[in-house]
Amino acid sequence: MTEGRDRTKDIWGARTPYDPGTPWPARADAHLAPGVAEDDVERWVPSASLLHSNGDAMDIAVRDGRIVGVRGRTEDRVNRGRLGPKDLYGWQANGSPDRLTRPLVRRDGHLEECDWDTAMDQVAGRSRELLEQRGPGAIGFYTTGQLFLEEYYTLAVLARAGIGTNHLDGNTRLCTATAAEALKESFGCDGQPGSYEDIDHADVIALFGHNMAETQTVLWTRVLDRLAGARPPRLVCVDPRYTLVAQQAEVHLAPRPGTNVALLDALLHEIIRRDLIDQEYIETHTVGFDDLAAAVAPCTPRWAAGICDVTPAAIERAAELLGTAERLTSTVLQGVYQSHQATAAAVQVNNLHLIRGMLGRPGCGLLQMNGQPSAQNTRECGADGDLPGFRNWQNDDHVADLARVWNVRPQDIPHHAPPTHAMQIFRYAEQGSIRMLWITGTNPAVSLPELSRIRSILAQERLFVVVQDLFLTETAQLADVVLPAATWGEKTGVLTNADRTVHLSEKAVEPPGEARADLDIFLDYAARMDFRDKDGGPLISWHDPESAFAAWQRCSAGRPCDYTGLSHDRLRRADSGIQWPCTEEAPDGTARLYTDGITFADPDTCESYGKDLVTGASTEVVEYRSLNPDGKAVLRAAEYLPPHEDTSPEYPVQLITGRTVHHFHTRTKTGRAPELNAAAPDVWAEMSPTEAAHQGLSDGDLVQVGTPRGAVRARLRTTAMRDGVVFVPFHYGYWDTPEGHRPPEGSAGRAANEGTITDWDPVSKQPLFKTCAARVTLVARRATPPVRERTDADADAGSRS
Repeated sequence: MTEGRDRTKDIWGARTPYDPGTPWPARADAHLAPGVAEDDVERWVPSASLLHSNGDAMDIAVRDGRIVGVRGRTEDRVNRGRLGPKDLYGWQANGSPDRLTRPLVRRDGHLEECDWDTAMDQVAGRSRELLEQRGPGAIGFYTTGQLFLEEYYTLAVLARAGIGTNHLDGNTRLCTATAAEALKESFGCDGQPGSYEDIDHADVIALFGHNMAETQTVLWTRVLDRLAGARPPRLVCVDPRYTLVAQQAEVHLAPRPGTNVALLDALLHEIIRRDLIDQEYIETHTVGFDDLAAAVAPCTPRWAAGICDVTPAAIERAAELLGTAERLTSTVLQGVYQSHQATAAAVQVNNLHLIRGMLGRPGCGLLQMNGQPSAQNTRECGADGDLPGFRNWQNDDHVADLARVWNVRPQDIPHHAPPTHAMQIFRYAEQGSIRMLWITGTNPAVSLPELSRIRSILAQERLFVVVQDLFLTETAQLADVVLPAATWGEKTGVLTNADRTVHLSEKAVEPPGEARADLDIFLDYAARMDFRDKDGGPLISWHDPESAFAAWQRCSAGRPCDYTGLSHDRLRRADSGIQWPCTEEAPDGTARLYTDGITFADPDTCESYGKDLVTGASTEVVEYRSLNPDGKAVLRAAEYLPPHEDTSPEYPVQLITGRTVHHFHTRTKTGRAPELNAAAPDVWAEMSPTEAAHQGLSDGDLVQVGTPRGAVRARLRTTAMRDGVVFVPFHYGYWDTPEGHRPPEGSAGRAANEGTITDWDPVSKQPLFKTCAARVTLVARRATPPVRERTDADADAGSRS
């Protein structure tokens, strides 16, 4: 095992170079608690990462009933034994002394400990009261991307068919809603076409708004190992910051935030103009090419350069690489998803692969990435704004089929309108139509935009807030009932990563105190509510993770995300995770979708008929059948439109936010892992040296980043990025400050979302965290030159400068 190095600095570990088309060599990473040797470990329990979307397989080390470390699984197809910093150190949060161990209820304005019956009776009692007085629309659920499949599915059944509410979504709305929507727009169905193994074969890898080096460190390790081998791939990077990805790229495009569509339209223009397209593939597998070609005809590199502030020559060079690649793999993430015209831009990447015929073959991968470890499961199970099994809420046959699976009447499943998205759920709570909001495993008091508004919504007396979590988060501090939950390593369930690989994560230790698995809490609630099917039997008949998985199998049967070839036992016996669809016909899983053409876009099969990329209005079935009677992929053009909020003399720079290598989500877990917290204990702001000088600022100054909605105070780091932009990491909140859940009275805070805008993409409804205007002002000069330990990331940057 490889351990002993400080992996918060040596982030990607040693290189294991390999050649194209050969397997990625294994490398076993591990970290054990101080004083614990490998021989001291009593047993190893299989699991996978819960702190990012890569799905790194690992074993949990257990001794004396405690987790004492982890090691990577060398046989697994996802990571071949490698682990990133969050994998290696994050498990320590499980043993944090401030874990919630008993339920809490609010009495006289204060949260007090109680027993489970008292807490659950309050939740069930308020649910029955609201159902009787106001109907199912008074109750909403806001979940996460960090639970297990069995838990999402149970939540989806009890919310949609038990309560009968349309208000169920996850915080995956913040990270992967655009990925799902873009795939539905082009392919009629969610589900990643590609595989991580496409990295092994590609000759060009394009990363659109995806800082893979920090968000998916193990996948980036795979790219680094290819770069160190023979015939390395060439990289194209689209990012306004000079990230480590950009430093390795042959072409780095740093567009002005909010202009991705203009840039992608110009790339498509060049590829079509130079006839670098696969005409046979287009004719056989797509519709809409003529409209796309006409739409991008005027979008020359020179035209885009005037919008994006990128040179025409750089756009032409990128188009040449993308257009001449023999095996092109593309990845997309938050630089696209959380920006203006998010879905329209993500769809243009799909278009790029479709017109080049770059799908269904090794190295021809398209990965619309996820931001959270089990975000894919929320989408499959219908715990976000979709119906379970990728069923189409506009298709009555799909609703009837789901009603058959659940043994309820179709009218018992709300489908009169699209499922309510998260931003609208909070709007309804603000307006008063939603009177109970049950939040599981997420922290909207830090993660949603315009936080003063979110805090005021959650603090309303008329809103009954239930929070189910591990710690007394900023959100939990505003709740009426807090339910202590078990987490990774303390419960059993399945999680599926961004390339459809399914892993079983087994229970290794008991949860602390009276904390319960999320599945057990949902089952308790369903029993107390006495939800029934149409024949009077229990609506939810399963009782543990394995039986819940079996129920999900029945729901997924015959759908694109078919799990019928999988089971807990099958996954337990496998050397590696397995990609869905996994069926009797494909017992080893499916590496790539669309190997034999586009199969899920048929009007009778598709999950969605698509939406207007400008307004978000849903396409009707008649229109879709007319457009796409044979169920081919749809090439959808998009016109560039200016952002809703732009810079002004008062707010002269653009604020963008994002994830960094040492932290995840709102730092509830990583902030409690000593090594990760020490590596990045507080918020900072980044600007280019030129922009900082223009604003009269220097590296290390304490600055205030203000917008019309709020402000953050942070130390300034000057770094290579485009001028006119300020970057702030989004992880930091207040749970480890004296104020607990908010900024100091009358002062700026440290949560980036104090200032971000309440605005969202019209198609995916994903909030825009990377498109708002700000000003950066001096609070105090640095007292002494800032000292920051150099990491491998810094060394790499220096060696290439």
